[in-house]
Amino acid sequence: MKFISKFRNLYHSSRQNLTLISDTLKNSNSYTNDALEKINKSDFSSKTKYFIWVDTKNFKTNIFKGSTHYWVLENSFLCTVGRPSSPTIKGTFYAGPKGYSFGEARGFRCLYYTQIKDNYLFHSIPYNLDGSIRDSRLGMQLTDGCVRLATKHAKWIYYNVPSGTTIYIT
Repeated sequence: MKFISKFRNLYHSSRQNLTLISDTLKNSNSYTNDALEKINKSDFSSKTKYFIWVDTKNFKTNIFKGSTHYWVLENSFLCTVGRPSSPTIKGTFYAGPKGYSFGEARGFRCLYYTQIKDNYLFHSIPYNLDGSIRDSRLGMQLTDGCVRLATKHAKWIYYNVPSGTTIYIT
């Protein structure tokens, strides 16, 4: 019984901490202001009207619209990044080819991918081949290095952010 009680307390404590982190990220005007200041004080440019900053420390994919020193934060999406043994690459990259899905040969399906570099992609949460959700976790270090997003957010990038867009990952 002690084990069950300890497990229950650990479970509720973990859920509470994740909720606090998630709520802080979702509702933080401070984060938004800090992101805008960081990007606009730098000389970030893009060949398109969009610029993407992936903040791996805070599990955020930030989409800006505008031009150098005049970026406006269009969207900020919670994301999952690479686990410590296969981290998400850091640096400046350019959005490459896009596709509807991948992974079927390996028994899963991720949707709406946009290439960051080589096999590093923005993509949806993974699904089983029967269409059921395989893993919906966001805000963690779990992937093989890709940036996992909610399906609607991967779809937004797929349809709105053109190839050639600058992607900055820290």
